[in-house]
Amino acid sequence: MTATVQAPPILDFSVFYGNDDAAKTKLVDDVRTCCLHNGFFQIVGHRVPAELQENVLDSLKSFFSLPLTEKEKVHKDNTTWNRGYENIGSQILEAGANPDQKEGFYVGEEITKDHPYFLGKKLNSGPNQWPQDFPNAEKFRKSSMAYYTEMHALARDILSVIAQTLYLDANYFDTFTSGAVATLRYLHYPPQPKDSDEKLSRGIGAHTDFGSVTLLMQDDVDGLQVWEKTTQEWLDVMPIKGAYVVNLGNMFMRWSNDRYISNLHRVINKSGKERYSVPFFYSGNPDYQIDCLPNSREEGVPAKYPPVTVMDCVGASYRDSYGKATAFKLAAAATQATELPKGLSMSAQPILA
Repeated sequence: MTATVQAPPILDFSVFYGNDDAAKTKLVDDVRTCCLHNGFFQIVGHRVPAELQENVLDSLKSFFSLPLTEKEKVHKDNTTWNRGYENIGSQILEAGANPDQKEGFYVGEEITKDHPYFLGKKLNSGPNQWPQDFPNAEKFRKSSMAYYTEMHALARDILSVIAQTLYLDANYFDTFTSGAVATLRYLHYPPQPKDSDEKLSRGIGAHTDFGSVTLLMQDDVDGLQVWEKTTQEWLDVMPIKGAYVVNLGNMFMRWSNDRYISNLHRVINKSGKERYSVPFFYSGNPDYQIDCLPNSREEGVPAKYPPVTVMDCVGASYRDSYGKATAFKLAAAATQATELPKGLSMSAQPILA
């Protein structure tokens, strides 16, 4: 009889804040199992206020409902540090697929242009861009920054548990999390045709994340899928109100000498509804050196990777994903130009999104 394979398990994180040692040990054991299998799990019982979660979802829905001309007033290309709005089709995360069918908005630490991170061009660090001319503008800004702070705290708690899965002290990652850089990203997925999978059209193409851990809040519309290696199939991760989908990124996989897994996942919104989600990408201190973690390899076995800073490790992945989308659009424009009827100029053609 074939065992039923299920999407990432739901773990009660409230025991992390309690005094039940046996329950804490079980939480650590369960998280270890997930990290070894595919690097994905879900948590409930965290301390992020439900009201704040709802305020964030309401605010981003209001923003994405604005006319494109208004959203583009705070386009991320106004900066060189990746803050603000991005159009549909700006990124390609799956080789061979079409540009991702999502629009987004980037938020990070609110720092000034005289901050050392900005002056040193540290991993997308700089002042945020905030939309001004819509009724929920102030709520959008305030809820975003309050949520950003809460997510930093939750990421530190999750990393404390992950440290213990490697039989390390609960505070092992404190230096890594001190001065950490993270990215809060608001995403909107328009509905896609039912045959999007076959046509290589994705909300987000199959990919692995770049940094240490990702914490994802979904709205009530499905679309997220995680790859299950044992059965070679995509598993739907159905939304659970208030929960977070947690997964490890490529940097953590490298850090653990490939012992822990950064796993493929994607989004295809075939629901017929608008879909919204809020991933929080936790990179860590940009100057921290990622070197093989203790207890991640057998004694006498060399590390697979040389040391690398957080900034170099994560930054290269960002540049690659956006570079692919730019190359795709240039190639499409070139193809279109060669197919124009005689006498018709490129200026008469629609601009690619």
